[in-house]
Amino acid sequence: MLRRFDVPLKIKLNRLHDVIQAAMGWTDSHLYEFRAGGSGWGVPDPDGFYDVQMPATKISLLDVIEDMVTKTIHYIYDFGDNWHHVIKIEKIDGSIAGAAYPRLVRAIGACSPEDVGGFSGYADFLDAIADLKHEEYSQMLEWYGGQFDPDEAVIGRILDNFERLAKKWGPKSRKPKTAPKRL
Repeated sequence: MLRRFDVPLKIKLNRLHDVIQAAMGWTDSHLYEFRAGGSGWGVPDPDGFYDVQMPATKISLLDVIEDMVTKTIHYIYDFGDNWHHVIKIEKIDGSIAGAAYPRLVRAIGACSPEDVGGFSGYADFLDAIADLKHEEYSQMLEWYGGQFDPDEAVIGRILDNFERLAKKWGPKSRKPKTAPKRL
């Protein structure tokens, strides 16, 4: 599974998290943390089980790249399932004037369903749905909500999610002021 996308360098890490969620098709139902150079950024755990070093709302991707002198960032999502992704900054270019961000560059394969149980749970899920005679075949399809193709990236959904974020974060159109009516 691979997701390649463009974002502005000045994107805050909390918004980068939103982009990753949109690219994966996940629902932002769990805590997350970005890690680089021994530092971490995320959101406070309301239950107090996990300590986050710094808030993701206060630092940009550019700050991490410059301060940590790295182009590799680790993203951990759902501390129970422990999804660990390696984010590699492949190229730094200027923004395209008038372009909406985030922009999907490439997507290969399906993302694992949320709450499937991490890497081992996903492997079990794939085994179950690949075999009509598997004892958990029907249960897994019902839990997922239908058929699942691990090779299908569902690019249309990713594009829709990215468009929703671009609209949410883009400049707001202003209504022109109307002239006062004369009496």
